[in-house]
Amino acid sequence: MTTEHWMATGGGLMIGAAAVLLMLGTGRIAGISGITWAAASLDGPVLWRWMFLIGLLGGAAAAHGIAGVPLPAPGPLDTPFALVGGLVVGLGVKLGNGCTSGHGVCGIGLLSPRSLAATLTFMASGVATVFVVRQILGIGLGSGP
Repeated sequence: MTTEHWMATGGGLMIGAAAVLLMLGTGRIAGISGITWAAASLDGPVLWRWMFLIGLLGGAAAAHGIAGVPLPAPGPLDTPFALVGGLVVGLGVKLGNGCTSGHGVCGIGLLSPRSLAATLTFMASGVATVFVVRQILGIGLGSGP
């Protein structure tokens, strides 16, 4: 396995461990969109939320530095596409009442049928989007592995 494979495996294990520790320590689900929203809106106790988010980003950057693997380069899409994509994802998070971390990592771990349905929807939407963008629109072809 390559360094990138080990980093992905380690990252997945650390995300799972963080979700379990957050649940055991606070009784809260590690849903990143909910944590981010509450931290930004100053809704309730925010210090732990900001520390969690800083650790999330800082841990990834530190892992890349320790492993000597550069951070991923920006993709081939322009900023407007990224902004529209972010808005669409935000809308989906609001409509789905949660994000991939809340539903996919924590909800499935708690055997929630609703989270299983949401995660299957996320994955199917991602596959369909990549198909449309790469195969139909021809954007990003040749830039991936």
